[in-house]
Amino acid sequence: MSVNVAALRAADLPVLGRDEGRTYRLGIMGGTFDPIHYGHLVAAEQAFDDLKLDLVVFMPAGRPAFKLDSGVTSGEDRFAMTLLATADNPHFVASRFEIDREGVTYTADTLRLLRGLYPDNVEFYFITGADAITEIVSWRDADDIARLAHLVGATRPGYDLDRAWDAIAASGLDFDVTYLSVPALAISSSYLRERVEAGQSLRYLTPDPVTGYLHKHGLYGASRSRYGQTREVVD
Repeated sequence: MSVNVAALRAADLPVLGRDEGRTYRLGIMGGTFDPIHYGHLVAAEQAFDDLKLDLVVFMPAGRPAFKLDSGVTSGEDRFAMTLLATADNPHFVASRFEIDREGVTYTADTLRLLRGLYPDNVEFYFITGADAITEIVSWRDADDIARLAHLVGATRPGYDLDRAWDAIAASGLDFDVTYLSVPALAISSSYLRERVEAGQSLRYLTPDPVTGYLHKHGLYGASRSRYGQTREVVD
């Protein structure tokens, strides 16, 4: 299968696979990114280095299947913050691939669509939190996830991996999983949202452009924060 450059660009994805004589490794950083933070960025950078990836694509989820009953910030805002956070890294790419698709976002669907766009010499490395590895075995079409991608579980130092290994073993599916210990994963998006609501600083937790964006657009109660200014919308 040759590279369909036009299709990849139309889908807002990096072009890989042109050299049929080599294997490419594409990292796929999935998540809600509500908001994105340094834990996500450090995990992706470590995966890039440790697994010799060619690029890492950050894909904010459109309508995450596991968060249908909870409020999620708009895809446009989450994509904008992801774009700002990754803009200065030459091997990070922010993609609208999931937020532009209609319906509920399922990882298996994403991987199947990607497999149809990329040639066989492009391997997928799906990067997620180690906690999600224990759940991924029960996701829809988990067998397709196991078939289409290597899994990369980012863990906090000292994280007990037994639960993850046990869940994979019990599933009977042939998951290929690599675990990475990432100190910055002590940070969480929910923690950032709580700090914004309480009027506390996000400095050193997420890139400054992300902080500026969420204050400018009044996300997470930022209009009540002493670190931002109340925004008046003029039609």
